[in-house]
Amino acid sequence: MSRIFLTFLQRNVPSRNEVILTFVDGEPYRRSEQVAHYRLDRDPQLVERWADLERSDRGRVDTPEGAVDYLAVPVKTTRGEVRGVFVVAIFSDREHARADTGVRAAAGVGFAALVMGSLLAWNLASRVLSPIKLTTETARSITESDLTRRLPVEGNDEATLLAQTFNEMLDRLEDAFRIQRQFVDDAGHELRTPITVIRGHLELLDEDSEERRKTIALVVDELDRMNRFVNDLLLLARAEQPNFLDLTTVDVGPLTKEMYEKAAALAPRDWRIEEAGNGLIVADRQRLTQAVMQLAQNAVQHTDAGDIIALGSSVRNGRVTFWVRDTGPGIPLEEQKMIFERFARGKGARKSEGAGLGLSIVRAIAQAHHGNLELRSRPGAGATFTISIPTDQPYPESRREPET
Repeated sequence: MSRIFLTFLQRNVPSRNEVILTFVDGEPYRRSEQVAHYRLDRDPQLVERWADLERSDRGRVDTPEGAVDYLAVPVKTTRGEVRGVFVVAIFSDREHARADTGVRAAAGVGFAALVMGSLLAWNLASRVLSPIKLTTETARSITESDLTRRLPVEGNDEATLLAQTFNEMLDRLEDAFRIQRQFVDDAGHELRTPITVIRGHLELLDEDSEERRKTIALVVDELDRMNRFVNDLLLLARAEQPNFLDLTTVDVGPLTKEMYEKAAALAPRDWRIEEAGNGLIVADRQRLTQAVMQLAQNAVQHTDAGDIIALGSSVRNGRVTFWVRDTGPGIPLEEQKMIFERFARGKGARKSEGAGLGLSIVRAIAQAHHGNLELRSRPGAGATFTISIPTDQPYPESRREPET
């Protein structure tokens, strides 16, 4: 039996934390030769447990080096006599500690890889998104009055191509706005000059002839209409500029009464104030007056003496409304959407001698106040135009704070 154990131990090398013990005739015989954490064959209690086994035994014991799992198998002859015991023991605590160390090492490596990968991904994403973010910031900072900002162009990637295309677009826009502003300025100057010259010469003509006086009156009237037309065009051109409004604190009630007094002088109509709002708002007093007077003039042109023209205002839920209502012939439904467009003129009963810019000017003033212009009308029942704006206005840097 001893020779069998010896041969086995010589030919088999146990794994780490594993120990092989053999017992012959109730005494420890040989064990595996690797360095053991604890000499199990010198533990009296274990030797007593394993030396005289007659049946296989599997279990766990505690040692100074931790728990040990074992399998002890008696070796018998053909006659059933026990000649020795073969024991395989594993220091399970150390095995688990080794596994835990491996898991912790793998977890540490995985976490480090995750952190490094995240940093690399963040860096790559930042490099990719940085041009897009810069494009967005530049686009937000560009206004109609300042189209000079451009994106830096560096490299040969897709972001660079995007920046080049964006800059080229800004170049075209800047040229277009420059040409537009130049046209408006030149047109105003060129039209105003001959108007002034013609008026001056016509007023110096002798008035001996009645026909000459009629001609002069007709030409002067046409020149006045042309001058009004030019002023309207210039006002619409300036409506989108930051300094179009001169914002102040306005008391709605007194403003409504002032509008009524001015409108009542336009023509003999049945002028009325339906309601005068109560409250303070932030607005351009002169522009609002201009808008309401334009609506009143529009109502005068489409009513007769004795017809009702009513003005009113109200302040509710953070908005202020001004309206002008008349009892004229009303507006056909098919014309109601187009009368707010520039140079649009009604084809039905409501016709104006102007150039079709009046309602466009009113709408531009309302939109400059971040509001809107609405119409309620039906043929034969008159019309009501309503301007609705917020009681407070945002203040870009280009606008001054309201006066108190």
